Order: sequence, then C-alpha cells, then structure tokens
Amino acid sequence: MSNLIASQKVMQHYLSALLTEEDTLDAAPLADEKKQQLNQLLAQAVVAAPPADTDVTKVVLPVKQAVTDNTAAALDTLKAKFAAAEQSQQLQQRQVPVAQRLATAAPVTPVAPKPAEKAYRQGRFQALFFDVAGLKVAVPLKELGGIHQLSTINSLIGKPQWFKGVMLYREQKINVVDTARWVMPEKYDQTMQQTLNYQYVIMLGNSNWGLCCENLVNTYMLEQDDVKWREAEGKRPWMAGVIKKHMCVLIDIDAMIELLNRGQDISA
Repeated sequence: MSNLIASQKVMQHYLSALLTEEDTLDAAPLADEKKQQLNQLLAQAVVAAPPADTDVTKVVLPVKQAVTDNTAAALDTLKAKFAAAEQSQQLQQRQVPVAQRLATAAPVTPVAPKPAEKAYRQGRFQALFFDVAGLKVAVPLKELGGIHQLSTINSLIGKPQWFKGVMLYREQKINVVDTARWVMPEKYDQTMQQTLNYQYVIMLGNSNWGLCCENLVNTYMLEQDDVKWREAEGKRPWMAGVIKKHMCVLIDIDAMIELLNRGQDISA
C-alpha cells in the first residue's frame, strides 16, 4: 500500500515536471515568431536622415536663455565676492581689541587753535612812549590806531568812572578813557585829578577806544631782549611786558580793548 502511494507521488512530480517543460517548449516557438515579426517591422521602417548642414553634436540655446544664464552666473559671482569681503571685514573687526574700536568710534573733540603771535614779537619793533601822571606807558607802533588832539568830551550817564565820555572826531565817535584812573585806581585822588593835563588821545588799533595822555615822549626801536615779556596767563592781561631800560609798561592792545569792551579796569 505504501509503495503504491509512493509511486503515485513520484508520478505526480513527474507529470508536473512534464507540464512545466511543455509550457516552455510551447512558448519558445511563440517567442521566435514574435521576434521574426519585429525584425520585419524594423526592416520596413524608414529612418529620416538629419539635414546635411546640421551638426547633431552641437546644441544651440536660444539667445534669451543664454543671456539669462550669463546674468545669473555673474550675479552668483558677485554675491560670492560680497559674502567673502563681509566675512573678511568681520574677522578683521574681531581681531581689533574692543577698547581700540571704542576709541576709534568716539568723536574727536576739535582743538581750539592757538591765537596768532603778535607781529611785534618777531624781531625788532618800534613803540610809542607817552606820559600819564608821571607814569610812562608804551604801545607798539604797528598797533597804534592814531593820535588825536583832545577836544570836547560829552559825558554819558551810567558808565564807569574811568569812562570820560565820547569825543567826536570828524564822523567817528571815540570812547575816551581816563588812563590814570584806569591804570592807577589806588593812587587816583582829588589831587591827581586836579593836576592832570590831558592833551592827546591815543587810539587803540582799529577800535573806537582812546587813551588820554599828557605828553608824547618819543618813539624807540626795541629789541626782543629789551622787554621782559609776560609769559604766563593771569592778572593784568593788558600788560604785554615791561621795557626794562625805560622802566615803562608795554600795553597789549587787543587784551586792553577786550577789557574795555567788557567794562573792566586794571583790577581784572
């Protein structure tokens, strides 16, 4: 019985193998037939030849597309350069210390220019000497505005005591200064006031200020070493220095004009 069953299984496997082989054998002639039909169709097909002047190896892009591609490439190149430059600048800034960057960014305070040096502070110069109540005073001749004969003076109310008034010279109004009262307020008394004999007005530069004087002494040529110059700023800014040989004061015209404009006297 068992042998019969085994024989049946063997026969089934065999039949199955035969069926598979038969299908393969049946499919082979069909494949050959289809291959022959395909070859016939290919033989009948006509392939269109390309024009004689056409180079199939070349691909010509439209002009507009080519320009667009070139522009895009140029923009990409510029962007890359800008990015590299920006990165380089950032790296350089990082390398600079913070304190140095802050100092560089801080606004620079402008330095006030030094006042121009006086013309008479270079080489030899002339000075005019005059007397006021026994005091000898000198002014650099280059800064002398003129000399006028003293005439009628119109006094003004509300002015300092050393302000004698206004004198008219042609069309110019001259502010006349009582020089003795301005220079020597501590010595100015009634006796000095009565003995003063003002005759001239010494004009200070191009201003309207004039100093009263009694006598015009003379003009002298001076060397720089003849004057003990006032070097330090401080009291008596109206004094440029002291002329040692003549024992008299050399007036700084600009400083004196500034004091007079502010209504200040020698005590400033």
